[in-house]
Amino acid sequence: MEDKRLSSDVLNVERVQALEHWLKTTNTKLIQVNGQRKYGGPPDAWDGPIPEARCEVFISHIPRDTYEDVLIPLFSSVGPLWEFRLMMNFSGQNRGFAYAKYGTAALATEAIRVLHGFILEPGCYLSVRRSTEKRHLCIGHLPAATRQEDLLQVMRMLAEGVERVSLKAEPGIKGVSAIVAFTSHHAASMAKKVLVEEFKKSFSLDVSIKWLSVERSNTEELWCKQKVPRSLLPQKISQPSALPPHLAHSPLVPQRFCRTVGGPTSLLHPQLSSSAQAFAESPVMLLRKMCEASGLGLPVFEVFCSHTGPDGFLNVTYKVHVPGMNASFQGMGTILPGPNPSTTLQEAKKTVAQQVLQRVFNTQLTV
Repeated sequence: MEDKRLSSDVLNVERVQALEHWLKTTNTKLIQVNGQRKYGGPPDAWDGPIPEARCEVFISHIPRDTYEDVLIPLFSSVGPLWEFRLMMNFSGQNRGFAYAKYGTAALATEAIRVLHGFILEPGCYLSVRRSTEKRHLCIGHLPAATRQEDLLQVMRMLAEGVERVSLKAEPGIKGVSAIVAFTSHHAASMAKKVLVEEFKKSFSLDVSIKWLSVERSNTEELWCKQKVPRSLLPQKISQPSALPPHLAHSPLVPQRFCRTVGGPTSLLHPQLSSSAQAFAESPVMLLRKMCEASGLGLPVFEVFCSHTGPDGFLNVTYKVHVPGMNASFQGMGTILPGPNPSTTLQEAKKTVAQQVLQRVFNTQLTV
């Protein structure tokens, strides 16, 4: 008796029965997948286009005992739904939010205009806004010898919906990072849940997984106008933005990808002192200390952003003058934009210091 009372506290039985009746009378099919209940994707009678970008809306402030029998007809009143996903918990209640996808971006815009603030019940106002539909994950701490074609094969074995991968040198000596593009937000979300464990289990490799932010325009606009002041110099160095020749001489296969895990990842020259190794995690600081120890004076940085490539990386150009060498180092690098201008600026300085330090090494080895 007690169990039945507790169950009634969790679920509104009348609402559940109304949902079941609606499903039966309308012959609507719902599929339970990983904590969400999905309609369509597309529905059986769909005859419209496959949705492109900006066709999905994010719905929040949904009462916990409101289900698809209310929500699907409401959002279908704007236009045909390609897909509707209601997030569910184990109790049978919804989690307060859902996603509705239309065939066109115009219909999604109309849904926001018509249904944002819609009163489902007294005191409950729906929030409807554009879904970001993130489809890119950033994987960090991959081995330095990782090759793009090998990682693509590995990713397609570990996760579904992988479209392509892009590699870049990390701002540090640990290795490389990768941007992985998926066919949908759902595919990327499912991969994000399992990839850390899969890499650890399959390759004994501890990687980091995070979303790649697509909301960068304001950050870039602010940061593009900034020049790195001398007072902000001390920070981080490591490997160049491209892999060294001895790591790029022949194609790798997935088995070789496995063998790179656990191998040496430091690209610092063996002639570096132990004190330099202590600064291996701080490229700008290491460059500064080396210049000071050699009597070259403090390097002067000028760093500017250039443009963002299709893979989501921000291209930067730089000029670094080392007074005691009577030389300037110029070049380009790529970084992952940070969540704000300050973080983006710091990442740019790290990448620039990596390249300059590598070129200083090469200069010293040839004189």
